[in-house]
Amino acid sequence: MATTERTKAAGSRLGVDLGLSDRELLEIYRLIALSRALDERMWTLNRAGKVPFVISGQGHEGAQVAITSGLRHGHDWLVPYYRSVAAVLTFGMTPREILLALYARAPDPSSGGRQMPGHYGGSAYNILSTSSPVATQVLHAVGIAFAAKLRRTDQVALTSLGEGSSNQGDFHEGLNFAGIHRLPVVIMIENNGYAISVPASIECAIEDLAERAAGYAMPGVVVDGADVLACFRAGRAAIERARRGEGPTLIEAKVTRLTGHSSDDQQTKYRAPEEIAAQRARDPLPRFREELLGAGVLDEEADARLGAEVRAAIDDATDWAEAQPDPDPATARRHVYFEPEA
Repeated sequence: MATTERTKAAGSRLGVDLGLSDRELLEIYRLIALSRALDERMWTLNRAGKVPFVISGQGHEGAQVAITSGLRHGHDWLVPYYRSVAAVLTFGMTPREILLALYARAPDPSSGGRQMPGHYGGSAYNILSTSSPVATQVLHAVGIAFAAKLRRTDQVALTSLGEGSSNQGDFHEGLNFAGIHRLPVVIMIENNGYAISVPASIECAIEDLAERAAGYAMPGVVVDGADVLACFRAGRAAIERARRGEGPTLIEAKVTRLTGHSSDDQQTKYRAPEEIAAQRARDPLPRFREELLGAGVLDEEADARLGAEVRAAIDDATDWAEAQPDPDPATARRHVYFEPEA
């Protein structure tokens, strides 16, 4: 019998039941808007021939920002995947740093310009470098959580992956180990319905992948990824549970993918126009904006002002990152082979 729990935001005043102030709600909205604007700029730079590759998080931002917001910055750990633009921004990285990676510039904190785009990381933020093979980040997050439990550091690790990656052995091995040892880790499946061009109906035998949690003795939570407050509720509960020593949680956020799989993909070849239009109706950014406007937390003037601030931040990040130097070719082998200390 499935142990999947369905969550939704509740309460008469927006965010009051979650203990969120108007300022906190607006900060969540700002991060979602900033993530979207940054993602859109990445596509523009790619189409202009300035950067080689983009793998987009458009449609995932509401779930990523809301769930990552429950972590303690500088204390907990984030183990992202290639769509985690919004999550790493929420956890402390800046648009400048993300565009440094996109341009492969020398000051890039993710890899010093050595990795392809989408491989986010930053030791200063406790963001572990993204792994290229899909689903291996689950093992990494579980390992961090195991160390945190042994050291009694009160830290929680959060990692994400797509629904296609949840069919990999690494995912199941990680959940099994986390369940056995009751580790402080939260695993989030960002289910956008497609593994590149393969629809979920022929990827997985079940509709709700959170049902898999039952096999590993942990809660499985299904949440609407376009409902920002529902995602915040689910994330906070899972993080608090982990911090209390009660073990891991598997969250499945039903998100939408508004773009192709990557800048090398043309989704109109395998998705009908009607389907794409229907998915745009599940965009978390305008949905949350309307919630905030309806609740009086945001007004049109403040929204316009925030939009201008976001555009200015993205313009600044673009100009600054593009002006930074390329890596020195003489350092190409650095961090590849062991280098003994002098």
